[in-house]
Amino acid sequence: MTKLYAGVAAAAVVAFLGASGWYIWASRSNDEFAACRSGQVAGGDLGGPFTLVDQTGATVTDKEVLAKPSLVYFGYTFCPDVCPLDMQRNTETVDILEEQGFDVTPVFVSIDPERDTPEVLADYAANLHPRLVGLTGSAEQVKAASQAYKTYFQKRETGDEFYLMDHSTFTYLTLPGYGFVEFYKREMKADEMAASAACFIAASDSAD
Repeated sequence: MTKLYAGVAAAAVVAFLGASGWYIWASRSNDEFAACRSGQVAGGDLGGPFTLVDQTGATVTDKEVLAKPSLVYFGYTFCPDVCPLDMQRNTETVDILEEQGFDVTPVFVSIDPERDTPEVLADYAANLHPRLVGLTGSAEQVKAASQAYKTYFQKRETGDEFYLMDHSTFTYLTLPGYGFVEFYKREMKADEMAASAACFIAASDSAD
């Protein structure tokens, strides 16, 4: 059932991106990443500034967190199946890129700040990847970050602490100086993501 809800949420976001994709693509006719893109959606209208709290309890901004190429995912630690699989794929992608000489930061933004305290995220990050940055914050801070990336999430009220969250499942590639440049669906495999991300990073290095 969780997979069904996640699929519905993802479909809603895909529909939104599809409606806006042509406009974004057309507005960036001089796109240095054109050869790397798998679709029409270019960077520029997704992503943006945020202020959140990392797993150490420190307040951080997007400029601090996304100082290197980053793979950004919005999920929650209590997620029973979708998030663990997606994050395992993302961290595997990071390791593949590291073998190729690319330093990429995996970022996990919690959409469940009620349960995902910095302490919870610290344990989560420690068990997942040594470079993983876990982010939480107030409900308002999380909502602002989610809106910047046009993600979807909604709490399924159950009246107890075992509630689940419906949410979109995209992973966003961001580059310093560019911000958001590409998103990846959960069906994409780690080696495919790594090849795509490497293309973007190499193109940005060449442009600098």
